[in-house]
Amino acid sequence: MEMEYRRLGQAGIKVSVLSFGSWVTFHNQLGHQTALECMQAAWDAGVNFFDNAEIYANGASEKIMGDVARELGWPRESYLLSTKLYWGLREGPNTNKTLNRKYLLHAIDRSLERLGVDFVDLLFCHRADPDTPVEETVWAMHDIVSSGRALYWGTSEWPAHAIADAYEIAERYNLRKPVVEQPQYNLLSRERVEEEYASLYEKYGMGATIWSPLASGALTGKYLEEVPAESRANLPGYEWLREFIVSPESHETVRRVVEVAKELGCTPAQVAIAWCAKNPHVSTVITGASRVEQVRENMEALQVIPLLTDEVMARLEDAA
Repeated sequence: MEMEYRRLGQAGIKVSVLSFGSWVTFHNQLGHQTALECMQAAWDAGVNFFDNAEIYANGASEKIMGDVARELGWPRESYLLSTKLYWGLREGPNTNKTLNRKYLLHAIDRSLERLGVDFVDLLFCHRADPDTPVEETVWAMHDIVSSGRALYWGTSEWPAHAIADAYEIAERYNLRKPVVEQPQYNLLSRERVEEEYASLYEKYGMGATIWSPLASGALTGKYLEEVPAESRANLPGYEWLREFIVSPESHETVRRVVEVAKELGCTPAQVAIAWCAKNPHVSTVITGASRVEQVRENMEALQVIPLLTDEVMARLEDAA
């Protein structure tokens, strides 16, 4: 089955319904050569959107992704590249956990240097910043887009009221509006995408580039019995993830995903990814991998999307 491409909200660009991101994996679990193999496999499957962030591996993830894209020789106009700003790479009152104008204008330049590109296609405000007026952030993002350092901007894990404020400020001053939100979405985390943001899709035409479709691996079923020693849940700093994925409350849903996958003749990961893609408000499902085999498995979720009938969807969602 060929890749499907969807409009990114009301923006003119289209993104592949399955995309590829580097959170956790790049630098932490894989180096340049494996990253190259994974990105090439995604590209071969029709992926045109590659997601990153300043904070991923403290900038090393951006460097790897940029180096790989250049080595593979992809025409810059043929793929979409994103990064996200908020956490910062330096301690200080104006350099981390902020969306103030000074930080944003410095940080985008540093990200572009690491990525080795003149612009990113999508620039996300990685979290909301209650200490900076939304108006200041909207103006800064407008200026970054107007300067050509980003083509579009959006938010990630912002509360609905803050997104609405940003849209309305942009409308009031005729500024570049945010076009997309990047929230977590999977069978174990549904409320924000399905309920909190419900009014934003129709009112503002907001797109969604969702992350963690496998709930950090929980929906593959590999954690039902134990946490493998080599998994990300055992990486230093990811203790919070271990607590989440071994939660007994999630096991009923995971077992239902495993059951459906057996009936459909596919993997639980493919079911979980396809379920996310069935949501019409999802522009793209950001997948990740630490091995090229995982990329190929994830891309085969395209074959599973049409198999998720209303009856199968109901079974999956009743357990969630």
